[in-house]
Amino acid sequence: MYIIVHEPQGPLVLNDKDKLAAFCKGKLIVEASGGMVYNENGQLLMMFRRGQWDLPKGKIDEGETIEACAIREVEEETGLKGIKLIEPLQITYHTYTYRGNDVLKPSHWFKMECSGRQQLIPQLEEDITELRWVDRQEAAELMKHAYPSIRELVVKYFLGENSTGFEGR
Repeated sequence: MYIIVHEPQGPLVLNDKDKLAAFCKGKLIVEASGGMVYNENGQLLMMFRRGQWDLPKGKIDEGETIEACAIREVEEETGLKGIKLIEPLQITYHTYTYRGNDVLKPSHWFKMECSGRQQLIPQLEEDITELRWVDRQEAAELMKHAYPSIRELVVKYFLGENSTGFEGR
């Protein structure tokens, strides 16, 4: 067992339960869920938020499943409807400080698909200023300005050898 925690100073590998427990002590845990959304052309949906390229995700509400949260957050942040959840991908971890508290955020990621030509509507109140369907070449360029945990996902599932796009292709 191991996890990679993306911290501001760089990645931290925790490779046993004791190290993980010690690392989590005193931190607020905020679970989130989101998606890598593909269209019929095998393009990936990316969004620009707070100066970085990102993927849609958000906090899990009390009583909400991680799957329901992922779909809700993608719909809220992008304006897309009829999102189809395909499969779980992985959990990423990153840390930040919020109101003086150290926060550990595990984010549950899913592969998703969206069909049809829908208008993309960025959720401005969440500081999302741009939404864009990208191919592999453009995604690779955008990764220069992406959060480390997002880079990890995009490289592994979209740019890497094991990546797959829209199921219908």
